[in-house]
Amino acid sequence: MEQTEVRQSTSGATSGADAIRAMNAAMEAAPDVSGTPGSCPTCGAGGASVPVSFVYALGRIEPRIPRLSVEKEIAQAMSSGESAGKTDRHAMQSVLSMPENRYLARQLCWVFTIEGMETYLIVPHDPGDLQRLIETVRPDPRPTDLDVVIGARGPLAPPEMCNGLTVPIVAFDQIYSFDRDSLLRSIPSAEKGSREKLQAAGGEVIDRIMLMADNAGATDDHRALNYLAVRYPAIYHTAAEMYARNASLSALETRPSALSGTRKIIDVIFSYTDRTTSVAEKLFCRVDVTEEFPFLVTKLSPYYDRT
Repeated sequence: MEQTEVRQSTSGATSGADAIRAMNAAMEAAPDVSGTPGSCPTCGAGGASVPVSFVYALGRIEPRIPRLSVEKEIAQAMSSGESAGKTDRHAMQSVLSMPENRYLARQLCWVFTIEGMETYLIVPHDPGDLQRLIETVRPDPRPTDLDVVIGARGPLAPPEMCNGLTVPIVAFDQIYSFDRDSLLRSIPSAEKGSREKLQAAGGEVIDRIMLMADNAGATDDHRALNYLAVRYPAIYHTAAEMYARNASLSALETRPSALSGTRKIIDVIFSYTDRTTSVAEKLFCRVDVTEEFPFLVTKLSPYYDRT
């Protein structure tokens, strides 16, 4: 009876499930988002066409309660569970993890923040992937927690979807969740005693990438950088080697590759400057960002400016 009343009280509001249906209906009218990109008549305001663009973003996913009825339903679920001694976050994580409470997760809105800024509303491209969102609710969150969202960006969310928050909706196909320190510890180290130096160098590189202006993971340049940050350990090994040689990371650039033709390829250029001689050395790698999932084309190698 309680659940029926909640559903009735939320009629006319836009839930996460509504957003999933809207995004999927729009995607069906366009090429598969995992293949060649194109324009998609996404359900934007007034039925205007919105081009589908891909997202590869680093940030944090946060569950938000969009309506009072949902808040009361969650509170009731917590009161009937074993929440004694748990923090509010831990209690919510426990409640959402129960299969019988899956309906609550569907009623939440899932906000993706980048450097504390509300950037996207996240919905699963496949409704069966709702569990991936639930798993991002950490019982003991830390400032170094990170989520990687890979998907397609659609229209702005309607105000009623998440308490008036009007940011783009992203339908995700993949989510990775980890904390920054675990990522750096997972980088393989060939030499004994070099682990701390490697982690320090890696920390500076990933911070540099995440703090780049307007890195919302939606442009080709930022998607290439974010892909390298989580999938290509060589950039961290190189940084550690350069710091050992008394060189500092002086610039991080991206440019369309001369190899781009039918595919979109980005050159990512790392500039290291010797602290004693001020002589710069440049290294680069190529990343293909044509489709939803970027991939490495060329490994790190010396870069020479074209004259």
